[in-house]
Amino acid sequence: MKHILLILALILAVGLSACGGAQPENEELTTIRLPMGYVADPQYAPFYVAVDRGYFAEEGLAIEFDYSFETDGIALVGANELPLSVASGEQVILARAQGLPVVYAMQWWQKYPVAVAALAEAGIREPADLVGRKVGVPGFFGASYVGLVGLLSANGLTLDDIDANEIGFNQVESLLTGQSEAVVVYINNEPVQLRDRGEDIDVIAVADYIDLVANGILTNEQTIAENPELVRSFVRALTRGLADTLADPDAAYEISKKFVEGLDDSRKGVLEASLPLWEAEQLGHTDPAAWQQTQDLLIEMGLLSGPLPDLDKTYTNDFVESAAD
Repeated sequence: MKHILLILALILAVGLSACGGAQPENEELTTIRLPMGYVADPQYAPFYVAVDRGYFAEEGLAIEFDYSFETDGIALVGANELPLSVASGEQVILARAQGLPVVYAMQWWQKYPVAVAALAEAGIREPADLVGRKVGVPGFFGASYVGLVGLLSANGLTLDDIDANEIGFNQVESLLTGQSEAVVVYINNEPVQLRDRGEDIDVIAVADYIDLVANGILTNEQTIAENPELVRSFVRALTRGLADTLADPDAAYEISKKFVEGLDDSRKGVLEASLPLWEAEQLGHTDPAAWQQTQDLLIEMGLLSGPLPDLDKTYTNDFVESAAD
């Protein structure tokens, strides 16, 4: 009997020891509703990887993806109703010009993803070839419009030199039916679709001619002042997800299938085309010179009345640098 009691005591001691050495059951996570600016898509693989592999959870964060419009996210962050959002650089400058205290905290896309695509038979291979051509534009607003004007401006051209027409987000159909000779696209989207259909196309990348600030992570001055660790933790987790995605895109794509309903291998080209746009010596770093070029373009377009008095406060690399430590 004594032996049995001794064995039971030993089992109990081991059990208690194991319990004491384990991490406590998840402390309550801080849930962040994150406006993404677009539908669920493989281009968000770094976020999906960071969630799936527990990087956000390790930072005490739970992410709720909100696939609403970019402008909605900027407005909510500007009003401090949400702490973070995904946003493009030119929209951040325009928001600051309207008095919104937003701050760009991480440049996820290192290259501006807008481009002009045309069927090879059209002979549109460089910006000068666009002169006099029918160019389809999703709309005269947003990143596609800014990218097109930036491309033209960098090559001594204006909208008056082309026949620009608003076509909505029907670039593939507009090009294939001959309604447009060239279309403004996202380089990791429509060109992938066209090539998958067997079309021979030429693509003129805006980033080859002008350095504009692309998509990144937006926060606001109040969050930075009162809860900088929240931003730091978010950037740290996303940077890990981004690094993993670049290192093993196949695994990242498989993880994306858990977050994008109905995703099969037909969209794998989207992720493959996105990878070169994210690469950098220091992931997430943003270049002050690109901010200056973006502001100059917005002024040239008449979207901004003049330079911001505090352009350098529109962005920060502090969180990216601390994430790298």
